[in-house]
Amino acid sequence: MFRQDTLAPAPGATKKRQRVGRGDGSNRGTYSGRGCNGQRSRAGNRSNRGFEGGQLPLVRRLPRKRGFNNIFRVEYSVVNAGSLSIFSAGDEVDPEVLQARGLLKNLHQPLKILGYGDIEVALTVKAHKFSGAARAKIEAAGGKAEEVAYATKAER
Repeated sequence: MFRQDTLAPAPGATKKRQRVGRGDGSNRGTYSGRGCNGQRSRAGNRSNRGFEGGQLPLVRRLPRKRGFNNIFRVEYSVVNAGSLSIFSAGDEVDPEVLQARGLLKNLHQPLKILGYGDIEVALTVKAHKFSGAARAKIEAAGGKAEEVAYATKAER
């Protein structure tokens, strides 16, 4: 059992503090490790946080952020209804098929079909969302627009 009056740090664990300004023979004489002149060589050289010596500080050089950033916003990969004309009648179109045909790059985002362009073939289109115009064009061509559920990052 150790006695409290005999406890000491392990050898080499502590180091003696370097005393500055005690002559040239002490290795920290003359300027005491502060260099020659300048603001930081003086006593009481503390400056404000972000102070850059009179230069316009970074926090003032950058533009202010404005507005509202919705952290729950869902970014969709979009495909226009007119692009679906490359498929033949009766085909089933889903995100994997669209990626295989080069119409979709990112399978990690939900897919939304937009209504730009005309579609003449009857297709069964499976996507996470449809615009009203896209749904109307697909159904007018004799096809079906089926919404599939999207697994969020938390659910995956």
